[in-house]
Amino acid sequence: MNPYLALIQFTSALSTALKERDAYTRLHSDRVMNIATEIGERIGLPKSELLLLKTAAALHDIGKLGIPDEVLLKAGKLDEDELTVMQKHSERGESIVLTLAQDGADVVAAAIRHHHENFDGHGYPDRLAGENIPIFARIITIADNYDAMVTRRIYQAAKSHNAVIDVMSNELGHKHDPMLFAEFIKLIEKSEHKVP
Repeated sequence: MNPYLALIQFTSALSTALKERDAYTRLHSDRVMNIATEIGERIGLPKSELLLLKTAAALHDIGKLGIPDEVLLKAGKLDEDELTVMQKHSERGESIVLTLAQDGADVVAAAIRHHHENFDGHGYPDRLAGENIPIFARIITIADNYDAMVTRRIYQAAKSHNAVIDVMSNELGHKHDPMLFAEFIKLIEKSEHKVP
């Protein structure tokens, strides 16, 4: 029996709720889940950990359920107050997942809380740095950043694969874990999730 079965069932329900709230965020979360899982497989995570990583990646933006439309769906750049509201989605997501009280929920919740931490300690919400950031969060950050830039969003046009890799390469050691990014670079070139 899978110890994470209940957590997986709750994840499916939450993902459906997210789709009803904002279809783009749900599709983005699905793509992030797939890329994050590929990274996890590449670095040799065991099956049980891959399952938790996949769950965390699928729900990394679940806290956006609580973000007001005027912020979540704003076509232009967010002002300082709106940015503060948007940045709360990682903490909201952690709270939502912790209420599930299922095996593995604490690990998934921690990954969600910290997926916007930067490797150099200048991210949010807790300004964690390096390996103090949970590995699932570091993996999700890479997958999240890639997908966010290669797809069209309300406030920005999609960038090409090469342009995104250039941006992300320039963020090594600042935003991204260099070791995990090196593995991502190797796999994304052959991945079905690579964009032109």
